[in-house]
Amino acid sequence: MKIIILGAGQVGGTLAENLVGEKNEITVIDSDPVILRALQDRLDLQVVTGVGSHPDVLRKAGAEDADMLIAVTNSDESNMLACQVAYSLFKTPTKIARVRSEQYIIYQEQLYKQQDIPVDHIIAPEQLVTQAIKRLIDYPGALQVVEFADGKASLVAVKAYYGGLLVGHALSALKEHMPNVETRVAAIYRRGKPIRPLGTTVIEADDEVFFIAATKHIRAVMSELQKLESSYKRIMIAGGGLIGAGLAKRLEHNHNVKLIEYSPERAQYLSAHLDKTIVFSGDASDSTLLSEEGVEQVDAFIAVTNDDEANIMSAMLAKRMGAQKAMVLIQRSAYVDLVQGGEIDIAFSPQQATISALLTHVRRGDIVNVYSLRRGAAEAIEAIAHGDKNTSKVVGREIGDIKLPPGTTIGAIVREEQVIIAHSDTVIEANDHVILFLVDKKYINDVERLFQPSAFFFG
Repeated sequence: MKIIILGAGQVGGTLAENLVGEKNEITVIDSDPVILRALQDRLDLQVVTGVGSHPDVLRKAGAEDADMLIAVTNSDESNMLACQVAYSLFKTPTKIARVRSEQYIIYQEQLYKQQDIPVDHIIAPEQLVTQAIKRLIDYPGALQVVEFADGKASLVAVKAYYGGLLVGHALSALKEHMPNVETRVAAIYRRGKPIRPLGTTVIEADDEVFFIAATKHIRAVMSELQKLESSYKRIMIAGGGLIGAGLAKRLEHNHNVKLIEYSPERAQYLSAHLDKTIVFSGDASDSTLLSEEGVEQVDAFIAVTNDDEANIMSAMLAKRMGAQKAMVLIQRSAYVDLVQGGEIDIAFSPQQATISALLTHVRRGDIVNVYSLRRGAAEAIEAIAHGDKNTSKVVGREIGDIKLPPGTTIGAIVREEQVIIAHSDTVIEANDHVILFLVDKKYINDVERLFQPSAFFFG
Protein backbone atom coordinates (compact mmCIF):
# COMPACT_ATOMS: atom_id res chain seq x y z
CA MET A 1 0.00 0.00 0.00
CA LYS A 2 1.07 3.57 -0.60
CA ILE A 3 0.56 5.42 2.70
CA ILE A 4 1.20 9.06 3.63
CA ILE A 5 1.75 9.74 7.34
CA LEU A 6 1.30 13.32 8.46
CA GLY A 7 3.33 14.02 11.61
CA ALA A 8 6.70 12.49 12.54
CA GLY A 9 6.25 12.61 16.33
CA GLN A 10 6.21 9.52 18.52
CA VAL A 11 2.97 8.14 17.07
CA GLY A 12 3.87 8.93 13.45
CA GLY A 13 7.41 7.61 13.84
CA THR A 14 6.34 4.39 15.56
CA LEU A 15 3.60 3.82 12.99
CA ALA A 16 6.06 4.35 10.12
CA GLU A 17 8.40 1.81 11.72
CA ASN A 18 5.57 -0.73 11.97
CA LEU A 19 4.42 -0.25 8.39
CA VAL A 20 7.82 -0.06 6.65
CA GLY A 21 8.60 -3.57 7.90
CA GLU A 22 5.45 -4.79 6.15
CA LYS A 23 6.59 -3.82 2.64
CA ASN A 24 4.42 -0.70 2.38
CA GLU A 25 5.52 2.42 0.51
CA ILE A 26 5.61 5.10 3.21
CA THR A 27 6.02 8.88 2.94
CA VAL A 28 6.17 10.99 6.11
CA ILE A 29 5.37 14.72 6.14
CA ASP A 30 6.52 17.04 8.95
CA SER A 31 7.57 20.66 9.27
CA ASP A 32 10.72 19.70 11.23
CA PRO A 33 13.52 18.61 8.84
CA VAL A 34 15.73 17.36 11.72
CA ILE A 35 13.14 14.81 12.91
CA LEU A 36 12.53 13.71 9.31
CA ARG A 37 16.24 13.23 8.64
CA ALA A 38 16.61 11.09 11.75
CA LEU A 39 13.62 8.99 10.64
CA GLN A 40 14.99 8.57 7.13
CA ASP A 41 18.41 7.51 8.45
CA ARG A 42 16.72 4.74 10.40
CA LEU A 43 13.98 3.55 8.05
CA ASP A 44 13.46 2.89 4.34
CA LEU A 45 10.90 5.61 3.55
CA GLN A 46 10.39 8.96 1.80
CA VAL A 47 10.10 12.27 3.67
CA VAL A 48 8.66 15.65 2.70
CA THR A 49 9.24 18.82 4.73
CA GLY A 50 6.28 21.18 4.95
CA VAL A 51 2.78 21.82 6.28
CA GLY A 52 0.86 18.58 5.74
CA SER A 53 -2.49 20.20 4.97
CA HIS A 54 -1.05 22.31 2.11
CA PRO A 55 -2.05 20.93 -1.31
CA ASP A 56 1.43 21.31 -2.87
CA VAL A 57 3.04 19.45 0.05
CA LEU A 58 0.51 16.60 -0.23
CA ARG A 59 1.07 16.47 -4.01
CA LYS A 60 4.85 16.28 -3.47
CA ALA A 61 4.24 13.39 -1.05
CA GLY A 62 2.39 11.48 -3.78
CA ALA A 63 -1.23 12.10 -2.70
CA GLU A 64 -2.44 11.73 -6.30
CA ASP A 65 -2.04 7.95 -6.16
CA ALA A 66 -1.87 7.28 -2.40
CA ASP A 67 -4.11 4.57 -0.92
CA MET A 68 -4.29 6.12 2.52
CA LEU A 69 -3.59 9.31 4.49
CA ILE A 70 -2.97 9.00 8.24
CA ALA A 71 -2.89 12.41 9.95
CA VAL A 72 -1.41 12.19 13.45
CA THR A 73 0.02 15.67 14.17
CA ASN A 74 -0.62 17.29 17.55
CA SER A 75 -3.28 19.55 16.01
CA ASP A 76 -6.81 18.17 15.55
CA GLU A 77 -7.59 20.96 13.11
CA SER A 78 -4.53 20.28 10.92
CA ASN A 79 -5.38 16.57 10.84
CA MET A 80 -8.99 17.18 9.80
CA LEU A 81 -8.04 19.81 7.21
CA ALA A 82 -5.43 17.49 5.67
CA CYS A 83 -8.15 14.83 5.26
CA GLN A 84 -10.42 17.42 3.62
CA VAL A 85 -7.71 18.52 1.15
CA ALA A 86 -6.76 14.90 0.36
CA TYR A 87 -10.41 14.10 -0.39
CA SER A 88 -11.31 17.27 -2.31
CA LEU A 89 -8.18 17.49 -4.50
CA PHE A 90 -6.78 13.97 -4.68
CA LYS A 91 -9.75 11.67 -3.92
CA THR A 92 -7.58 9.70 -1.46
CA PRO A 93 -9.61 6.53 -0.71
CA THR A 94 -8.96 6.18 3.05
CA LYS A 95 -8.39 9.07 5.44
CA ILE A 96 -7.63 8.62 9.16
CA ALA A 97 -7.26 11.47 11.66
CA ARG A 98 -6.09 11.54 15.24
CA VAL A 99 -8.57 13.71 17.15
CA ARG A 100 -8.08 14.51 20.82
CA SER A 101 -10.60 17.24 21.68
CA GLU A 102 -13.70 15.90 23.37
CA GLN A 103 -15.78 18.53 21.57
CA TYR A 104 -14.97 17.02 18.15
CA ILE A 105 -15.47 13.46 19.41
CA ILE A 106 -18.90 14.04 20.99
CA TYR A 107 -20.33 15.14 17.63
CA GLN A 108 -18.47 12.67 15.42
CA GLU A 109 -21.68 11.11 14.05
CA GLN A 110 -22.76 14.46 12.60
CA LEU A 111 -19.33 15.85 11.65
CA TYR A 112 -17.41 13.13 9.84
CA LYS A 113 -19.27 12.45 6.62
CA GLN A 114 -17.95 12.75 3.07
CA GLN A 115 -20.13 15.82 2.40
CA ASP A 116 -19.01 17.52 5.66
CA ILE A 117 -15.56 16.62 7.03
CA PRO A 118 -14.43 13.59 5.00
CA VAL A 119 -12.60 11.55 7.67
CA ASP A 120 -13.16 7.79 7.36
CA HIS A 121 -11.81 6.82 10.79
CA ILE A 122 -11.25 8.84 13.95
CA ILE A 123 -8.52 7.76 16.38
CA ALA A 124 -8.98 9.25 19.87
CA PRO A 125 -5.90 8.30 21.95
CA GLU A 126 -7.28 9.51 25.28
CA GLN A 127 -10.44 7.43 24.88
CA LEU A 128 -8.39 4.34 23.95
CA VAL A 129 -6.12 4.71 27.00
CA THR A 130 -9.12 5.30 29.28
CA GLN A 131 -10.75 2.08 28.00
CA ALA A 132 -7.50 0.13 28.52
CA ILE A 133 -7.12 1.36 32.12
CA LYS A 134 -10.80 0.65 32.85
CA ARG A 135 -10.30 -3.00 31.75
CA LEU A 136 -7.30 -3.31 34.11
CA ILE A 137 -9.46 -2.00 36.96
CA ASP A 138 -12.18 -4.53 36.05
CA TYR A 139 -9.65 -7.42 36.16
CA PRO A 140 -7.33 -6.82 39.14
CA GLY A 141 -3.97 -8.51 38.64
CA ALA A 142 -4.04 -8.46 34.80
CA LEU A 143 -1.14 -6.81 32.93
CA GLN A 144 -3.15 -6.31 29.75
CA VAL A 145 -6.73 -7.10 28.71
CA VAL A 146 -7.96 -6.84 25.12
CA GLU A 147 -11.43 -7.70 23.85
CA PHE A 148 -12.65 -9.29 20.61
CA ALA A 149 -15.99 -9.81 18.86
CA ASP A 150 -17.82 -7.02 20.72
CA GLY A 151 -16.47 -8.16 24.09
CA LYS A 152 -17.46 -11.84 23.81
CA ALA A 153 -13.86 -13.12 24.02
CA SER A 154 -10.78 -11.64 25.71
CA LEU A 155 -7.04 -12.11 25.62
CA VAL A 156 -5.45 -11.49 29.01
CA ALA A 157 -1.82 -11.23 30.08
CA VAL A 158 -1.02 -12.18 33.68
CA LYS A 159 2.13 -12.85 35.63
CA ALA A 160 2.21 -16.31 37.22
CA TYR A 161 3.04 -16.07 40.92
CA TYR A 162 4.31 -18.51 43.52
CA GLY A 163 1.21 -20.00 45.11
CA GLY A 164 -0.79 -19.98 41.86
CA LEU A 165 -2.56 -23.32 41.41
CA LEU A 166 -0.94 -24.00 38.04
CA VAL A 167 2.62 -22.88 38.84
CA GLY A 168 4.89 -25.91 38.69
CA HIS A 169 2.32 -27.87 36.65
CA ALA A 170 1.99 -28.59 32.94
CA LEU A 171 -0.55 -26.66 30.85
CA SER A 172 -2.52 -29.86 30.31
CA ALA A 173 -3.51 -29.61 34.00
CA LEU A 174 -5.69 -26.56 33.19
CA LYS A 175 -8.41 -28.88 31.89
CA GLU A 176 -8.35 -30.99 35.07
CA HIS A 177 -8.57 -27.90 37.30
CA MET A 178 -11.39 -26.31 35.31
CA PRO A 179 -13.37 -29.04 33.52
CA ASN A 180 -16.22 -26.62 32.72
CA VAL A 181 -14.13 -23.69 31.47
CA GLU A 182 -12.55 -23.69 28.01
CA THR A 183 -9.35 -21.64 27.66
CA ARG A 184 -6.23 -21.62 25.54
CA VAL A 185 -2.77 -20.34 26.45
CA ALA A 186 -1.70 -18.39 23.35
CA ALA A 187 1.84 -17.53 24.45
CA ILE A 188 4.23 -17.63 27.39
CA TYR A 189 7.08 -15.18 27.87
CA ARG A 190 9.84 -16.37 30.19
CA ARG A 191 12.53 -13.85 31.09
CA GLY A 192 11.37 -11.75 28.14
CA LYS A 193 11.64 -14.54 25.53
CA PRO A 194 8.61 -16.27 23.95
CA ILE A 195 8.25 -20.03 24.46
CA ARG A 196 5.76 -22.10 22.51
CA PRO A 197 2.98 -23.34 24.82
CA LEU A 198 2.51 -27.11 24.57
CA GLY A 199 0.47 -29.42 26.80
CA THR A 200 3.73 -30.51 28.45
CA THR A 201 4.96 -26.94 29.09
CA VAL A 202 5.37 -26.36 32.84
CA ILE A 203 4.40 -22.87 34.06
CA GLU A 204 7.06 -21.22 36.22
CA ALA A 205 6.69 -18.34 38.65
CA ASP A 206 7.20 -14.95 36.94
CA ASP A 207 6.13 -16.30 33.53
CA GLU A 208 4.02 -13.80 31.59
CA VAL A 209 1.10 -15.88 30.34
CA PHE A 210 -1.30 -14.78 27.57
CA PHE A 211 -4.54 -16.74 27.53
CA ILE A 212 -7.78 -16.52 25.55
CA ALA A 213 -11.20 -17.35 26.97
CA ALA A 214 -14.81 -16.26 26.82
CA THR A 215 -14.88 -12.94 28.69
CA LYS A 216 -17.23 -14.36 31.33
CA HIS A 217 -14.55 -16.94 32.30
CA ILE A 218 -11.58 -14.57 32.60
CA ARG A 219 -11.52 -14.29 36.39
CA ALA A 220 -11.79 -18.08 36.80
CA VAL A 221 -8.73 -18.64 34.58
CA MET A 222 -6.77 -15.87 36.31
CA SER A 223 -7.34 -17.59 39.64
CA GLU A 224 -5.42 -20.63 38.35
CA LEU A 225 -2.30 -18.58 37.65
CA GLN A 226 -2.20 -16.24 40.62
CA LYS A 227 -3.97 -15.61 43.89
CA LEU A 228 -7.10 -13.76 42.79
CA GLU A 229 -7.04 -10.16 43.92
CA SER A 230 -10.18 -8.67 45.36
CA SER A 231 -11.98 -6.02 43.30
CA TYR A 232 -10.62 -2.50 43.47
CA LYS A 233 -12.87 -0.17 45.42
CA ARG A 234 -10.75 2.88 46.30
CA ILE A 235 -9.04 4.61 43.35
CA MET A 236 -6.77 7.66 43.42
CA ILE A 237 -6.04 9.42 40.10
CA ALA A 238 -3.17 11.90 39.65
CA GLY A 239 -3.87 14.28 36.78
CA GLY A 240 -7.15 15.81 35.67
CA GLY A 241 -6.53 16.07 31.93
CA LEU A 242 -8.65 14.31 29.30
CA ILE A 243 -7.57 10.82 30.47
CA GLY A 244 -7.84 11.50 34.21
CA ALA A 245 -11.24 13.18 33.86
CA GLY A 246 -12.54 10.50 31.49
CA LEU A 247 -11.39 7.73 33.82
CA ALA A 248 -12.96 9.37 36.87
CA LYS A 249 -16.26 9.70 34.99
CA ARG A 250 -16.22 5.98 34.07
CA LEU A 251 -15.29 4.78 37.54
CA GLU A 252 -17.03 7.15 39.96
CA HIS A 253 -20.40 5.35 40.11
CA ASN A 254 -18.94 1.95 41.12
CA HIS A 255 -15.77 3.03 42.96
CA ASN A 256 -14.68 5.59 45.53
CA VAL A 257 -12.60 7.95 43.38
CA LYS A 258 -10.27 10.78 44.47
CA LEU A 259 -8.56 12.93 41.84
CA ILE A 260 -5.55 15.22 42.38
CA GLU A 261 -5.13 18.05 39.84
CA TYR A 262 -2.29 20.58 40.00
CA SER A 263 -4.16 23.52 38.42
CA PRO A 264 -6.70 25.13 40.83
CA GLU A 265 -8.84 26.32 37.87
CA ARG A 266 -8.98 22.87 36.28
CA ALA A 267 -9.68 21.28 39.68
CA GLN A 268 -12.62 23.65 40.16
CA TYR A 269 -13.96 22.80 36.68
CA LEU A 270 -13.67 19.05 37.33
CA SER A 271 -15.32 19.36 40.73
CA ALA A 272 -18.34 20.99 39.05
CA HIS A 273 -18.51 18.47 36.17
CA LEU A 274 -17.91 15.14 37.95
CA ASP A 275 -20.73 13.62 40.01
CA LYS A 276 -19.16 11.64 42.84
CA THR A 277 -15.40 12.09 42.41
CA ILE A 278 -13.67 14.06 45.19
CA VAL A 279 -11.28 16.52 43.51
CA PHE A 280 -8.24 18.10 45.21
CA SER A 281 -5.92 20.78 43.90
CA GLY A 282 -2.29 20.01 44.67
CA ASP A 283 0.89 18.18 43.76
CA ALA A 284 0.46 14.41 43.48
CA SER A 285 4.07 13.86 44.58
CA ASP A 286 3.49 15.75 47.86
CA SER A 287 3.72 13.05 50.54
CA THR A 288 1.78 15.18 53.04
CA LEU A 289 -1.18 15.52 50.65
CA LEU A 290 -1.09 11.78 49.82
CA SER A 291 -0.99 10.89 53.51
CA GLU A 292 -3.87 13.24 54.36
CA GLU A 293 -5.98 11.67 51.60
CA GLY A 294 -5.35 8.13 52.83
CA VAL A 295 -3.11 6.83 50.05
CA GLU A 296 -2.25 3.79 52.21
CA GLN A 297 -5.86 2.59 51.87
CA VAL A 298 -5.99 2.99 48.10
CA ASP A 299 -6.43 -0.14 45.94
CA ALA A 300 -5.04 1.52 42.79
CA PHE A 301 -3.06 4.74 42.34
CA ILE A 302 -3.15 5.83 38.67
CA ALA A 303 -0.83 8.63 37.49
CA VAL A 304 -1.94 10.12 34.15
CA THR A 305 -0.47 13.64 33.98
CA ASN A 306 1.33 14.84 30.81
CA ASP A 307 4.71 14.52 32.54
CA ASP A 308 6.36 11.05 32.50
CA GLU A 309 8.77 11.82 35.33
CA ALA A 310 6.01 13.28 37.54
CA ASN A 311 3.88 10.16 36.91
CA ILE A 312 6.73 7.79 37.78
CA MET A 313 7.76 9.68 40.95
CA SER A 314 4.21 10.12 42.31
CA ALA A 315 3.35 6.45 41.62
CA MET A 316 6.54 5.18 43.31
CA LEU A 317 5.85 7.42 46.30
CA ALA A 318 2.22 6.24 46.52
CA LYS A 319 3.33 2.58 46.37
CA ARG A 320 5.92 3.10 49.12
CA MET A 321 3.30 4.79 51.25
CA GLY A 322 1.02 1.75 51.01
CA ALA A 323 -1.06 1.94 47.82
CA GLN A 324 -1.83 -1.63 46.72
CA LYS A 325 -1.26 -1.08 42.96
CA ALA A 326 0.57 1.67 41.08
CA MET A 327 -0.17 2.34 37.40
CA VAL A 328 1.44 5.04 35.27
CA LEU A 329 0.91 6.61 31.87
CA ILE A 330 4.20 6.97 29.98
CA GLN A 331 4.45 8.95 26.75
CA ARG A 332 7.94 7.70 25.87
CA SER A 333 7.57 4.05 24.91
CA ALA A 334 11.24 3.37 25.72
CA TYR A 335 10.53 4.06 29.40
CA VAL A 336 7.77 1.45 29.69
CA ASP A 337 10.05 -1.58 30.06
CA LEU A 338 12.34 0.32 32.41
CA VAL A 339 9.71 1.04 35.03
CA GLN A 340 7.17 -1.81 34.82
CA GLY A 341 7.50 -4.70 37.23
CA GLY A 342 9.31 -3.03 40.11
CA GLU A 343 7.45 -0.68 42.43
CA ILE A 344 5.30 0.30 39.46
CA ASP A 345 2.96 -2.56 38.60
CA ILE A 346 1.73 -1.45 35.18
CA ALA A 347 3.02 1.17 32.74
CA PHE A 348 0.94 1.92 29.66
CA SER A 349 1.77 3.95 26.60
CA PRO A 350 -0.81 6.00 24.67
CA GLN A 351 1.34 5.40 21.58
CA GLN A 352 0.78 1.64 21.73
CA ALA A 353 -3.00 2.08 22.11
CA THR A 354 -3.03 4.49 19.17
CA ILE A 355 -0.83 2.25 16.99
CA SER A 356 -3.13 -0.73 17.67
CA ALA A 357 -6.17 1.26 16.54
CA LEU A 358 -4.40 2.56 13.44
CA LEU A 359 -3.15 -0.90 12.42
CA THR A 360 -6.75 -2.18 12.50
CA HIS A 361 -7.52 0.17 9.60
CA VAL A 362 -4.29 -0.48 7.69
CA ARG A 363 -4.41 -4.27 7.63
CA ARG A 364 -5.55 -6.03 4.45
CA GLY A 365 -8.15 -8.81 4.48
CA ASP A 366 -11.16 -8.45 6.76
CA ILE A 367 -9.20 -7.75 9.94
CA VAL A 368 -11.45 -6.04 12.45
CA ASN A 369 -9.20 -5.76 15.51
CA VAL A 370 -5.46 -5.48 15.98
CA TYR A 371 -3.76 -5.15 19.35
CA SER A 372 -0.10 -4.38 19.78
CA LEU A 373 1.27 -6.52 22.64
CA ARG A 374 4.51 -6.60 24.57
CA ARG A 375 5.42 -3.05 23.51
CA GLY A 376 4.87 -3.77 19.82
CA ALA A 377 6.83 -7.05 19.43
CA ALA A 378 3.73 -9.27 19.30
CA GLU A 379 0.20 -8.81 17.97
CA ALA A 380 -3.24 -10.20 18.60
CA ILE A 381 -5.58 -10.11 15.60
CA GLU A 382 -9.28 -10.72 14.99
CA ALA A 383 -9.92 -11.69 11.36
CA ILE A 384 -13.21 -12.67 9.73
CA ALA A 385 -13.09 -15.77 7.52
CA HIS A 386 -14.80 -15.29 4.13
CA GLY A 387 -15.46 -17.47 1.10
CA ASP A 388 -15.70 -21.25 0.91
CA LYS A 389 -13.33 -24.20 0.59
CA ASN A 390 -12.60 -23.31 -3.04
CA THR A 391 -11.78 -19.64 -2.53
CA SER A 392 -10.37 -19.53 1.03
CA LYS A 393 -7.24 -21.01 2.58
CA VAL A 394 -9.00 -21.32 5.97
CA VAL A 395 -12.77 -21.88 5.50
CA GLY A 396 -13.82 -25.54 5.69
CA ARG A 397 -10.44 -26.60 7.04
CA GLU A 398 -9.35 -28.02 10.37
CA ILE A 399 -6.98 -25.71 12.23
CA GLY A 400 -4.33 -28.46 12.30
CA ASP A 401 -4.29 -28.46 8.46
CA ILE A 402 -3.86 -24.69 8.05
CA LYS A 403 -0.32 -23.58 7.22
CA LEU A 404 0.15 -20.89 9.88
CA PRO A 405 3.27 -18.69 9.81
CA PRO A 406 5.98 -19.46 12.45
CA GLY A 407 5.03 -18.45 15.99
CA THR A 408 1.36 -17.91 15.07
CA THR A 409 -1.44 -19.60 16.98
CA ILE A 410 -5.21 -19.56 16.54
CA GLY A 411 -6.56 -19.18 20.04
CA ALA A 412 -10.32 -19.01 19.61
CA ILE A 413 -13.19 -18.63 17.16
CA VAL A 414 -16.30 -16.58 17.81
CA ARG A 415 -19.27 -17.97 15.86
CA GLU A 416 -22.30 -15.72 16.34
CA GLU A 417 -22.79 -15.79 20.14
CA GLN A 418 -20.58 -18.83 20.77
CA VAL A 419 -16.91 -18.66 21.83
CA ILE A 420 -15.09 -21.79 20.63
CA ILE A 421 -11.59 -22.41 22.01
CA ALA A 422 -9.43 -23.62 19.13
CA HIS A 423 -8.22 -27.24 18.88
CA SER A 424 -6.39 -28.86 15.97
CA ASP A 425 -9.61 -30.57 14.77
CA THR A 426 -11.77 -27.41 14.98
CA VAL A 427 -13.14 -26.55 11.51
CA ILE A 428 -13.35 -22.86 10.54
CA GLU A 429 -16.64 -21.81 8.93
CA ALA A 430 -17.49 -18.79 6.79
CA ASN A 431 -18.06 -15.59 8.85
CA ASP A 432 -16.21 -16.97 11.89
CA HIS A 433 -14.25 -14.36 13.85
CA VAL A 434 -10.82 -15.97 14.21
CA ILE A 435 -8.54 -14.74 17.00
CA LEU A 436 -4.83 -15.19 16.32
CA PHE A 437 -1.71 -14.47 18.34
CA LEU A 438 1.57 -13.60 16.58
CA VAL A 439 4.74 -13.90 18.65
CA ASP A 440 6.62 -12.16 15.84
CA LYS A 441 4.67 -9.49 13.96
CA LYS A 442 6.94 -9.69 10.89
CA TYR A 443 4.68 -12.52 9.68
CA ILE A 444 1.59 -10.29 9.57
CA ASN A 445 1.56 -10.21 5.76
CA ASP A 446 1.33 -14.00 5.65
CA VAL A 447 -1.64 -13.91 8.05
CA GLU A 448 -3.36 -11.24 5.94
CA ARG A 449 -2.95 -13.38 2.83
CA LEU A 450 -4.46 -16.39 4.63
CA PHE A 451 -7.67 -14.43 5.22
CA GLN A 452 -7.98 -12.88 1.75
CA PRO A 453 -10.32 -15.04 -0.33
CA SER A 454 -9.31 -15.44 -3.96
CA ALA A 455 -11.36 -16.44 -6.98
CA PHE A 456 -8.24 -18.22 -8.26
CA PHE A 457 -7.58 -20.37 -5.22
CA PHE A 458 -8.66 -23.99 -5.39
CA GLY A 459 -7.69 -25.99 -2.26
